Amino acid sequence: MSVIHAIILGILQGITEFLPVSSFGHLCAAQHLMGGTRGSGVLFEVMLHIGTMAALILFLWKDIRKIGIELIGMIMDLIGNANIFLYNRRTGKNLTYARIVTGTYRKLTALLIVSTLPTMLIGYQCKRLIVRTAASHMFSGIGLLLTGVILLVVDYSNINGNKGTREADYGDAMWMGICQGISVFPGISRLGLTMSAGLFCGMSRKFAVKYSLLMSIPAVIGAFFVEMGEFTSVSMTVGRGFTYILGMLVAGIVGYLVIRFMVNLVNQLKLRYFAFYCFAAGIIVLAANYI
Repeated sequence: MSVIHAIILGILQGITEFLPVSSFGHLCAAQHLMGGTRGSGVLFEVMLHIGTMAALILFLWKDIRKIGIELIGMIMDLIGNANIFLYNRRTGKNLTYARIVTGTYRKLTALLIVSTLPTMLIGYQCKRLIVRTAASHMFSGIGLLLTGVILLVVDYSNINGNKGTREADYGDAMWMGICQGISVFPGISRLGLTMSAGLFCGMSRKFAVKYSLLMSIPAVIGAFFVEMGEFTSVSMTVGRGFTYILGMLVAGIVGYLVIRFMVNLVNQLKLRYFAFYCFAAGIIVLAANYI
């Protein structure tokens, strides 16, 4: 992979990551069209996602900071409850346990934990299949068409939910986590699928989009740890490592510049327009496969 290719793919990742159009599908299709060679995994794509994740963290820093504080508080309360349990068993007393989930941000943190579990399980189990589909010249196009169908169905269903953090339940979080796990395949938009699941669960569109963005952070971090072994593979060279890092930096910078505009676009624009784009992109990718 050349430096120019890394820059182009970084720009593409930064623009498409925050839209329901599958940045992974765009990356795979673009690499095929540019004639780039792939490694034995999806480390480069994960590193591009790390770049846009950094932009997302800056964009949602206030929320992420509060979630981090509440996560630490929940862990401390769990440890305290364990000590109370042991004390009660030893002394025969019945001291009251602390409530773990209290307040809006603790509820949000708990929901994110529930969503992350099925995502990690599905992503890890499907690792080899993900690599194979990423190397396919057709799967990105098919995935984009499927994403278009999902977005079109949601748009014409006229779903108008009003659930926020307090109203959402753990079943909703589980379904969104499952959808995020399914969307690891190229062409199937993670944001599009998880947002659609949230809307079908009765969430407001604004909360569904925000929650979908937040739940992507632990998923990307987990994917990076799974793929980081590629750094020590025989095919990894200093030059390739440099292009990977360059692509990540470009994706992060572009993502930071466009994230606010893209998120506002997703919140305000009808999903049918993203669906039409996915149909057009999917047809182009499939047609290019036969040219």
